[in-house]
Amino acid sequence: MTSSPKHLAVPLPPCFAPGIAEAGCDEAGRGCLAGPVYAAAVVLPDSFSHPWLNDSKQISERRRMELRRIIMEEASAWAIASVDAAEIDQINILNASIEAMHRALAQLVPQPGAVIVDGNRFKPYGDIPWQTFVKGDGRFANIAAASILAKTERDLFMTEAHERFPVYAWNVNKGYPTAAHRRAIAEHGPSPLHRMTFRLV
Repeated sequence: MTSSPKHLAVPLPPCFAPGIAEAGCDEAGRGCLAGPVYAAAVVLPDSFSHPWLNDSKQISERRRMELRRIIMEEASAWAIASVDAAEIDQINILNASIEAMHRALAQLVPQPGAVIVDGNRFKPYGDIPWQTFVKGDGRFANIAAASILAKTERDLFMTEAHERFPVYAWNVNKGYPTAAHRRAIAEHGPSPLHRMTFRLV
């Protein structure tokens, strides 16, 4: 395994020493009003590449689901974890996002030798070296792959949750703060899956 992350855009110097397997981490659902925040951790083999792979927000739903299958089949290791709305309310969304990443990393077998994370905030995971990258999901393949898994897993959860709480149209908005979602909360009140510390209406 090479030390430098797989690049999607402008190359950067290697982050860690040669031979260290790097896991990419990203989250999905941080800005939502309802549902868990999800995170994924992915280690890709040196041979992995795919022309569609990019920040999950830049890819159609159909392509995201196809990439999900490919990543799950071809990654050296991958894991997905979540923190639910009640825990988000207890520890705040930033801490919940990082906790979800830690939970995903804890599932990787074998454990990675280093971690790179989308964004600019993270907390140490054991004694594994780590580095953050703003807009890393558009720059590094392993972070982009993590963004795909986190986004698709969360979308599947919210689509299923829509069957229990159809008035909020989570099959369409996936819990994000659209005007229609806020109107539904104002009319029907919040559900058990809403984040009560967020501005719901």
